[in-house]
Amino acid sequence: MWAELINANSRAQPSGFYPGAGLPALGDPAPLVYAKCVKLHLLDAQHLGMSRVICVGVLAAQNGSLTLIDPGPASVFSHVIEALRQRHLEPGNVQRVLVTHVHLDHSGGAWAWAKAFGSQVYAHPRGTPHLRNPEKLIASAARIYGDRMSRLWGDIKPIEPALVADLEDGETIVCDEWSVTALATPGHAQHHHCFWIGDERLLFAGDVAGVTIDGGPVFPPCPPPDIDLEAWKNSLARLRSLLPARVVATHFGEIASPAERLDELAGRLDRWVEWVGACLERGESEESFAPAFCAGRKEELRASHLDDDTLRVYEQADPAMMSVAGLARYWRKFRHPLRELRSPEASDLRT
Repeated sequence: MWAELINANSRAQPSGFYPGAGLPALGDPAPLVYAKCVKLHLLDAQHLGMSRVICVGVLAAQNGSLTLIDPGPASVFSHVIEALRQRHLEPGNVQRVLVTHVHLDHSGGAWAWAKAFGSQVYAHPRGTPHLRNPEKLIASAARIYGDRMSRLWGDIKPIEPALVADLEDGETIVCDEWSVTALATPGHAQHHHCFWIGDERLLFAGDVAGVTIDGGPVFPPCPPPDIDLEAWKNSLARLRSLLPARVVATHFGEIASPAERLDELAGRLDRWVEWVGACLERGESEESFAPAFCAGRKEELRASHLDDDTLRVYEQADPAMMSVAGLARYWRKFRHPLRELRSPEASDLRT
């Protein structure tokens, strides 16, 4: 069964798609300069010393002010500071931190920027309570990561309420000579925003546009508890309608040929959900089918001619077992109990 899924997902590398297409390398201090003098730097946060796991976006204004998008966990804080300085950017000029969602690999270190530099942190209204008081977030993550919490994410501390701002869907922040609009894009998480610079057709996609490393397959990261296939596909349709020229994913960097890659992601998300659902409906437990899912995912990566180092990066950025748990939870919550009760319109979304 997984072999059929692999065959359905196998594809040649998209035409014109290669790492960093149209951009300087992530290690290159030269930024991409847009027409209105918006300078974009993409920093490799070197999570646990590994490259290509977490990409931190930096928007530099002419007056020197900086805006970070998804600063990563506190465990990469010192490295991101050093990366800024290597590009002759002053960390103390980080005025804003935009958070796509409050999963720890994206926002766990936002508090450090607020504490060190007084940076204002913006996030979805469902996410900001966890930035002001992360106790529930910590407890939930600790159940998953156990004694690995500190190593993976570093300290997780509350942010002074005055430095946390709710950002509603469609709300725009005017940042010196440019502006960025928040787009509610649930599916991976209920509290997920993308950030859109319309004048440049530049989209910061967080996790909703998937995980792709060095031109490999675009995988949907599906951790529990919020995976919602229908919401995710609606979010992808919203992104497609923008006709973005450039899409930046936190894992990892710019995605060229974005329309094609978003379609690829939607198709893979459908097939993963159906495969996990078929296993559950046969009465299999997550523990019994998880090895096949993990092995099949690895087989798919190898079919794309990726080396072992890149396979390890995929696993660190998007652990396969997390998707097993998240997809199984989605199926039990939305699909299996209500399968006969859903409307024809809802069923059509799954074809």
